[in-house]
Amino acid sequence: MKKILLLCVTLTMAFASATTHKIVLYENATLNGKELKAGEYKVEIDNGKIVMKLGKTTVEAPIQVENTSEKYVKTAVRYLNSEGKYQIKEIRVGGTNMKVTVN
Repeated sequence: MKKILLLCVTLTMAFASATTHKIVLYENATLNGKELKAGEYKVEIDNGKIVMKLGKTTVEAPIQVENTSEKYVKTAVRYLNSEGKYQIKEIRVGGTNMKVTVN
């Protein structure tokens, strides 16, 4: 019984640490070298990685999360424009003080 309770607590903590957000890309972009079409993505941030999902498309990338002193009013995606392609470099999550930097 104690093992089952410990397992339930561990799983709950694992799921509680992940955060999920919706982010809209208005332009096609790349993340970790993979192409993302413009659209509204479900984004999961957990354990040093970001997972962006739209339909059957799923892209993962290593990240660094920073909690800043300011709370962001809206979500903003910052890009690096390289050779005419937008590469996602930073996401500031609206309604939080979380800044995600793509490694």
